[in-house]
Amino acid sequence: MSTETADGRESHLRSVTITTITALAGVGAAIASAYVTGDVSAVEAAKNQQAQLVVLAAIVVQYPLFSVMGYDDFGGVKDYLFVAFMTFSLWFITWGIILMTGVTF
Repeated sequence: MSTETADGRESHLRSVTITTITALAGVGAAIASAYVTGDVSAVEAAKNQQAQLVVLAAIVVQYPLFSVMGYDDFGGVKDYLFVAFMTFSLWFITWGIILMTGVTF
């Protein structure tokens, strides 16, 4: 559109990129958590602390990744919480589906 500026497009691209990476990191962490727990019951898998550390590692690894990509201008706590919440939410939902359906890796 003629009224959009290049800065507006860059901001939108930044938002879409960060949201996509956090969502994919959450789904990847869920698959990795399922792999870590192996073939155990859903209750035992949910108690596995190593599987829970996978999502923490997925969250922490994203901040240096965003810095390398040039998106290190996080405005404050809100941006950090967004990354953590999106990653955790997608991990929680995906891992819950994996556990309830009995998929093994």
